[in-house]
Amino acid sequence: MTAADNYATPQEAFWAGEFGTEYIYRNDGAQMLASNLNLLSKALKQAGRISSCLEFGANIGMNLKALQLLYPNIHLKAVEINPAAAKLLANLIGESNVFEGSIFEYQVSDQVDISLIRGVLIHIHPDMLPIVYEKLYQASKRFILLGEYYNPSPVSISYRGHADRLFKRDFAGEMLEKYPDLTLVDYGFVYRRDPAFPDDDITWFLMEKR
Repeated sequence: MTAADNYATPQEAFWAGEFGTEYIYRNDGAQMLASNLNLLSKALKQAGRISSCLEFGANIGMNLKALQLLYPNIHLKAVEINPAAAKLLANLIGESNVFEGSIFEYQVSDQVDISLIRGVLIHIHPDMLPIVYEKLYQASKRFILLGEYYNPSPVSISYRGHADRLFKRDFAGEMLEKYPDLTLVDYGFVYRRDPAFPDDDITWFLMEKR
């Protein structure tokens, strides 16, 4: 049995393996933390005080580090498929707060103020998106924050030379249609050419259960 046999989709095996481990070292550092602080401070401006967060696909926790600075007493939880990243996450937020494995395997047992996913939905096989949407929805007692590449209609593009590893679409729009009690609170865009806080051309959407 190969590592790929342990996962429901090839995208999961891709991120759990060597490529996902290499990703760790491309996405660390002070500049990224500053850019994350810039994005999250804007995205959560309308949310008020946040006391708990669960991030799906947290990698080594750069978003969570920014949240710790914004909300010093916040309780953080994370789901991460890559073993090397999950180990670093455990050092940051505690081993008991990290679920090491696929998002599809994670069972929502309690709710947090905000469920967060950033740069992950674009790497989920489109057929599996409803499962992830449901977990984001069930995990949140109030807010959901998405930060992804946006496109008004679904498209698949090559990712670092790999086919079927990056999918762009209107993720937030699909969630708003799926869950009638979700309301769009705010949205925005961060640009890779920003002179102070360069980011990854991410469009973010803050939604609230009402």
